Amino acid sequence: MDAPLAPKARYDVAVVGGGITGCATAYELARAGASVALLERHEIGTEASGRNAGSLHGQIQYEPFRTRGEGWARGFLPALAFLHASLERWSTLSGELGTDLEVTRHGGLLLVEDQAELPFVEAKIALERATGVDSRLLDAGELRELAPWAAPSVVAAGFCPVEGKANPMLAAPAFARRAVAAGAEVFTRTAVTAVEPAAGEVRIVTPLRTFAADQVVLASGRRLSAQAAGLGARLAVSDEPVQVCATEPVEPLIHHLVYYAGERLTLKQARAGTVLIGGGWPARTDPTTGYPLVDMASLRSNLRVALTVAPQLAGALVIRSWAGVGNGTPDEGPLLGTLRSCDRVHAGLFPYMGLTAGPLMGEVLASLVQRRQPPVDLSPFAPERFEDR
Repeated sequence: MDAPLAPKARYDVAVVGGGITGCATAYELARAGASVALLERHEIGTEASGRNAGSLHGQIQYEPFRTRGEGWARGFLPALAFLHASLERWSTLSGELGTDLEVTRHGGLLLVEDQAELPFVEAKIALERATGVDSRLLDAGELRELAPWAAPSVVAAGFCPVEGKANPMLAAPAFARRAVAAGAEVFTRTAVTAVEPAAGEVRIVTPLRTFAADQVVLASGRRLSAQAAGLGARLAVSDEPVQVCATEPVEPLIHHLVYYAGERLTLKQARAGTVLIGGGWPARTDPTTGYPLVDMASLRSNLRVALTVAPQLAGALVIRSWAGVGNGTPDEGPLLGTLRSCDRVHAGLFPYMGLTAGPLMGEVLASLVQRRQPPVDLSPFAPERFEDR
């Protein structure tokens, strides 16, 4: 997928970051006829986009709703609408990209074991329904018709029918291949050390060469803040190491994206039969390299929570666990738009749920480069909105 080592003297657009957002942006721009350089410090889809558990989200996440309250949730509704619009792209994406992305959308279940959590789950569902999301509360009998594997202690569940899963290791590379087929050039193992405005262009500095482009898209995840700082923009991006594990293949059991209104958990079964267990449990950071590493205490806790709601998994062996990075923002909303400090540079990051949002993020960032009206209202997502707080 790598392009020839000698880059063009100048590109219409340089896209920094080879995750799903960057690759989707490169795809949209290249097929529109732009000359595009896609720069990635490692390989395509090997950081956050390829190390998550493959959840396709369409509901307000319960943990921040419970801790931040309904006021926060109302502020998050534009981001929720964004996720729903992107989910529609996922429905046809495999055919569009010529790759089976293993997309299924059977819905998401928020399992409730403690009766004290029910009022909060009901309030969240009411807010979702008021905005057009077809969420509803299932009693114990209705739940077990959908999920007979659920523990007897589970008394109810919120159900959001639009949610699902995809294979995260396939999505970004599929977008990148289609971008290359449309004429984009991909430069992997190319770390961007600086982004600098110049007369009539932007220069992207890497250890081996400097790229020049008319416009730049920053879709670089946890490195977004540092790269934007050189342009005079302060973007509030946090990152924390998180981890996921997978079991050996088991018989078909779990057909939904599963959460738990008690502790952190996501649970889903891949097409190959492996059960992916995650939910944002913290990993640790290697003090020498800075890379995330699996934390065994978190792994044990994550498995304990999974067995609380799905005891039938007790006999399945865990065969793999890996760590990645979860990017956040102070309000858990996306950073998406043109920088005030440099109108040739556009930034895009959707925290925690970037896989779901990636296809639409690519469309929106491409529209900003093309100076077209974006398909969604970006005013709630201004990248530099935290500078005034």
